[in-house]
Amino acid sequence: MTDTPQYARVNGRFAMHRGGWLESPSVAYETWGTLRGKGDNAILVFTGLSPSAHAASSAENPAAGWWEEMIGSGLPLDTDHYFIICVNSLGSCFGSTGPASTDPLTGQRYRLKFPVLSLEDVAEGGYVVARHLGLEKLHTTIGCSMGGMSALGFCVRHPGFSDGAILISSATRALPFSIAVRSLQREIIRRDPKWMDGNYDPADPPLTGQRLARKLGMITYRSAKEWEQRFGRERVTSEGRGGDPFFSEFSIESYLEMHANRFSGQFDPNCYLYLSRASDLFDLAEHGGSLKTGFSKLRLKRALVIGVETDILFPLHQQRELAEGLSAVTPDVRFVPLACIRGHDSFLVDMDAFRPVICSYFETCGS
Repeated sequence: MTDTPQYARVNGRFAMHRGGWLESPSVAYETWGTLRGKGDNAILVFTGLSPSAHAASSAENPAAGWWEEMIGSGLPLDTDHYFIICVNSLGSCFGSTGPASTDPLTGQRYRLKFPVLSLEDVAEGGYVVARHLGLEKLHTTIGCSMGGMSALGFCVRHPGFSDGAILISSATRALPFSIAVRSLQREIIRRDPKWMDGNYDPADPPLTGQRLARKLGMITYRSAKEWEQRFGRERVTSEGRGGDPFFSEFSIESYLEMHANRFSGQFDPNCYLYLSRASDLFDLAEHGGSLKTGFSKLRLKRALVIGVETDILFPLHQQRELAEGLSAVTPDVRFVPLACIRGHDSFLVDMDAFRPVICSYFETCGS
């Protein structure tokens, strides 16, 4: 175990995928388990848009992580056998260099002077961490949601470095629907008067814009089927209504409000904008001119692709496309569609469905 988080720092310029550079950026990461050799048992985890590198608790940080029920002794990412690394995305605000960080050349926050961020840059941040740890290979690279595209970016930029990949509720590129939703979320934040063209006071950020953007996001992260079963048309108490004729009357409204308030103020708005846009920009086909060529560059020995039937943000047909493309160039590919009702967020909340599938992957490929 190590103190949390750790940092891998680049000495000198870090070239960005779509132009520009960062001066000596840092990438935050956490690890669990014990490394064997030069990476024979190493697993690299890329996160979705908003999580930190704290995927699971440890002796140094006992707080529950975002994948607490997946990482640990006897769990699918078994720390008795594997060395697990989770990186905080470059461009985020949980330790890695991002728009909220101070530019060492100016002494001021980057804000909108931060270069265009791509998931290839996030992927390269993961490679910086791997090399910082002395790794020469990885057993498996894992990515959930946006992290799945980051994992593809990692494997296409460093072919053969990772023997395997687990891609969860992700895709080779974003669909128009997903781009439209994220575009609207970004506009909502930027329309908040407190955003001030990215020059907001960190102590007084555009919370209204963030709250509304998060509510829209939550609508795409879960499923109508889940909400019908969970909330129906259940009402909440009318206390506090006052003279507001549009007081939140339904339980689903209170649910969205709770999640919006929990998120707002914790995640830097500019970082959110940059990572959201990076999710739209990624396209595996850009690596060679076609998806077929992009897949051919991955050089994986095995892959597991998992999708969820009720996911509207990364629909199941996108995971099927992933599995089919990988099957053409990878000896061992498994595609598992799950009938979870919790939509895109199922990989975070429906562990009973995901644990057996991921356990099976590691049982069949060995440690």
